Amino acid sequence: MKLTSFSHGGGCGCKIAPALLEEILAKIPRHGHHPELLVGVESSDDAAVYKINNDQALVATTDFFMPIVDDPYDFGRIAATNALSDLYAMGARPIMALAIVGMPVAILPTEVIQQVVAGGAAVCQEAGIPIAGGHSIDSPEPIYGLAALGLVHPQKVLRNNQARAGDAVILGKGLGVGIMSSALKKGTLSAAAYAQMLASTTQLNTVGGRLGDFEGIHAVTDVTGFGVLGHLMEVCRGSGLRAEIVLNELPLLPEAVALARDGYSTGAGERNWASYGHAVHLPKDIAFWQQNLLCDPQTSGGLLVTCAPEIAASVVALFHREGFLYARVIGGLKAGIPEITVN
Repeated sequence: MKLTSFSHGGGCGCKIAPALLEEILAKIPRHGHHPELLVGVESSDDAAVYKINNDQALVATTDFFMPIVDDPYDFGRIAATNALSDLYAMGARPIMALAIVGMPVAILPTEVIQQVVAGGAAVCQEAGIPIAGGHSIDSPEPIYGLAALGLVHPQKVLRNNQARAGDAVILGKGLGVGIMSSALKKGTLSAAAYAQMLASTTQLNTVGGRLGDFEGIHAVTDVTGFGVLGHLMEVCRGSGLRAEIVLNELPLLPEAVALARDGYSTGAGERNWASYGHAVHLPKDIAFWQQNLLCDPQTSGGLLVTCAPEIAASVVALFHREGFLYARVIGGLKAGIPEITVN
């Protein structure tokens, strides 16, 4: 059974568009005075952080979505990898997870649901943590994900709003997952492209747990449903800086480039551009397919790191040693109003 046929969206392309999400959250009251809450909703960060003592802080996140692929085991793997990425983006070490399961139980065979859950459990085993419980409901569309918990030293928490003028910007994975998922849903994704997409979306961002040891790492987030421009914009707004990125330096998944050139795109990518395109300056000669890749919603995407320029080569080398071969410097940050210029 094709899991993607049961849902109106897939992967992180299901996320509510940035502009609408901002409007929804605009009147939500702040958390008040809780000095132990080191990171809350104020900075659009990847996870909440609560200080337990002088040596430990608890990092908590939740992430779930509808199928991005048809294979149930692969769907579970991708969703779990994506959920744990938020912990790594904060510099945390995962300690356990709870499963979030919503399935149309009258339609999907039990064996299919079992495979989804098994895929998630396999990723958690790879990360060295248990799935210690969870919650399940009967829902019209398949949903799977995790509520994940991790630990980090309070002084090594990685934030998305601490970037500095002069920082280099590094991206850890190739772009194009959303465009590839669009082709898959239309039945035109090749086996080679599927393998490339799966390899990227199931690669745990474990390198994030080592970034806190670097002197000069200033801001970290992961690139998911808002695309590389959307998540870089969050860094810019939170840090009060502007970004300049080099179009030809962006790492792209090779199979996604061919699909983008052929006109494949996503509705989520269009919503992303409508949300933040007014603050992005593009080259006059940019091709439409290139713009689509800049806004393409990534599922279980790479880490986006800003750091002092003198350590950028060392940070990229760390990514490469950890198996993130697409990692590279894509631009830098400067003083100015929060916006992005693509050169």
